[in-house]
Amino acid sequence: MVQQSRPSPQSSGPAGGYAGKRARSGPGNGSKAAAIPPPAKQRGLSSSGARDRRSYAAIDLGTNNCRLLIAKPSADGFIVVDAFSRIVRLGEGLASSGRISDAAIDRAIAALSVCADKLRRRHVTLARSVATEACRRASNGAEFIQRVYRETGIALDIISAQEEARLAVLGCHALLEPGDGPALIFDIGGGSTELVLVDAHGDGAPRIVDWVSAPWGVVSLTESEAFDHDDPAERLAAYGRMRARVSEAFLPLARRLPRDAQGIRLLGTSGTVTTLASLHLNLPRYDRQAIDGLIVPCESMRAISDRLSGMALAERQKLPCIGTERADLVVAGCAILESILDIWPAQRLGVADRGIREGILRGLMDRDGGVM
Repeated sequence: MVQQSRPSPQSSGPAGGYAGKRARSGPGNGSKAAAIPPPAKQRGLSSSGARDRRSYAAIDLGTNNCRLLIAKPSADGFIVVDAFSRIVRLGEGLASSGRISDAAIDRAIAALSVCADKLRRRHVTLARSVATEACRRASNGAEFIQRVYRETGIALDIISAQEEARLAVLGCHALLEPGDGPALIFDIGGGSTELVLVDAHGDGAPRIVDWVSAPWGVVSLTESEAFDHDDPAERLAAYGRMRARVSEAFLPLARRLPRDAQGIRLLGTSGTVTTLASLHLNLPRYDRQAIDGLIVPCESMRAISDRLSGMALAERQKLPCIGTERADLVVAGCAILESILDIWPAQRLGVADRGIREGILRGLMDRDGGVM
């Protein structure tokens, strides 16, 4: 049987409904996200120890995607033994109805059933499964979680926005550019976007200094704008309105960010940044090895965003690494990215194809090592 892990109260805020379109934010409490050196080295365990033969799993059910990662500890972190990702659009129609639709529930449960089968076949002993903004906001979020457990055996934990931000930082901070300047890490999701200001001096995970979670992701922002995609003037106007909405949501953090700091760094983890980075490299198809850890000039990302926002939907669908599944959502991602660059004018952007799942896995392995 897979042991389902839940976070301690100190690491996760309360789950539940979220009313209104407000950004949630707050200065860090000064505590570090758990620093995760390789578990075997940290605990003095032999690589052939019992823990190192176990399989650990992380499931991240977001507003747009369902993702699974299964891994085993190794001398320098962990080795991925299985993975799964499927676009489920759990938050489709949520902005207007306040509920997760029946069709979205069916898509999500179908994807989670695949995950459950993989957990069994890979003999996973410890797993943590989280749900984010769509379940936080939906009036039937708790009901959906119960149905998932009944039909798949997966116990989803609706995590707070702050916990979501912490896990994203824990999973991708290793890709921050070296330097002494302040760093901003962001995660553009389907239903929300998290910005985290970190103090990344020294070894281990960075200290979270401040953060904000804006209720705009690629799905929620796209659904906020109904316009004629074939009309160039309407496309331009809608893009401007998207940017204005996101900028307003970022304002609480923007006012607290350090001014005129030298050597500022920026790292993004999301489908938006990996897609735009693929276009920057003119890749014929997505290649994680080429993208994860790539450093891209921010001006290039702005230029690509400007180009995509001016294209008709049919034109975007023909682009490699976008296709029909992302073509309608990528423009909202561009609007969010440009709004981030407005308040944090770094010269370069680090691109991470890793985040919440990797943060979960590192946390599970570290805690499991601590009890052995």
